Amino acid sequence: MRDIQTPIEIEQGDNFKTVFSKFGCLAFDRQENLSELIGDLVGELDLDSGVLKFNDEIEFPVQLLGFYKEFGSNEDLSEDEPVGQWSWCWDNDDIGFDESLIELAMKIKEIGDEFSIKEFNTPVFQTTFNNCHIWAMAAAGVLDLDAYYAARVENIDVFVGIKSDLIKRNDSVEKFRNTYATFQKNFNVFPRLTFEGYTKLKGYIYKGRDEFSVAKIGDDRIIAGFTDRGNLTHIQMLTAD
Repeated sequence: MRDIQTPIEIEQGDNFKTVFSKFGCLAFDRQENLSELIGDLVGELDLDSGVLKFNDEIEFPVQLLGFYKEFGSNEDLSEDEPVGQWSWCWDNDDIGFDESLIELAMKIKEIGDEFSIKEFNTPVFQTTFNNCHIWAMAAAGVLDLDAYYAARVENIDVFVGIKSDLIKRNDSVEKFRNTYATFQKNFNVFPRLTFEGYTKLKGYIYKGRDEFSVAKIGDDRIIAGFTDRGNLTHIQMLTAD
């Protein structure tokens, strides 16, 4: 009997960690694709036009997601880096961003309201710059973006969402294995749920068993073993070659 492939969606009761576990690895995968394209280039963001430009060949129309401003030393957070303030761009009354540039940010607000995810519907909160990448990556995954980027504008880091065919996707089995292994190791997620979410969102066939899960990628397989608590124990790649 074939396994029924239930879709990956946000459900009532999901907290931010659950949402990030479901959608974050796909966004991380696509960030790697952006990095392959731009290399060491630094993008310049025009806030009026909503265009992010790296050079004459690489520029993107973007949506504004949120922004970060550092304001002092870290005394309240258990991070060895400066503390600042994250603001979602949907909280626009005092700023005046063009409404057409914050449509995706407004969708994040709607999702936060519908599913009671405070990280999405709280307009401003204290955090670190590194954590801002988590909020932006989660948004990019949920919104099915091709990437996000943090552009420096004066003394503020503006995080934008990108949809573009210029960013080529890599669907190799090696990329899947390496991206998943890196993501689940470096971020606070549920590894087994992340494996399921990444597999299904990539369009691959997922099979879950008591002690392991399988991603079927064409004729190849990725097999991931897990503890009773869902932590990764090993990952194995089986290719048809």
